[in-house]
Amino acid sequence: MRTKRSLSALEITMGSLFVAMMAIGANITSIAPFMVIGGVPITLQTFFAILAGLILGSRLGALSLFVYMMLGLVGAPIFAQFKGGLTVLFTPTFGFIISYILIAYIAGKMAERQRSVKMYVIAALGAMVLNYIIGTNWMYAAYLFWFEAPEGLTYPLVWSWMMVPLPKDIVLSVFAGLLAYRLERSVVRKSSFRNREKIA
Repeated sequence: MRTKRSLSALEITMGSLFVAMMAIGANITSIAPFMVIGGVPITLQTFFAILAGLILGSRLGALSLFVYMMLGLVGAPIFAQFKGGLTVLFTPTFGFIISYILIAYIAGKMAERQRSVKMYVIAALGAMVLNYIIGTNWMYAAYLFWFEAPEGLTYPLVWSWMMVPLPKDIVLSVFAGLLAYRLERSVVRKSSFRNREKIA
């Protein structure tokens, strides 16, 4: 029987850690300028969002990413390019921020069903695909309805932009699955954190 419970100090700490990692991942090129390749910044948000779901579980992973989004919307400069505030709601890339909550939940749910290395990698790649679908469609809709669109904008053109970070995100998603499974086997499973998850 599932019972409602408050978050433990460990869960709050772990959730806060992922909020911080999302903020760092969004602005990693400010710390490491060499991660701009061909003028395209290499961010780590999708990677950390997937890890949040796989390591923290569906419930806490999604909650942590929700906290990240809300902190940014109330003004904390934790989104890409150190942006924050309600104006971010109307930017073409806000769909990706929304998707982080969902992909953490989906990746966590899949991993909870079967804790195997194969399932972790599948969950990570599936979450990445969902991230692209939500984020890219939001971007296209934003350019169509409320944001100034570049000349000659088409739906295929918007998707073509996403081909630039795609190889990076595929590699990082596979790595997230492998890393999360390794941590699950060596650390998380032995902690009180995983034991509390079972009664959530």
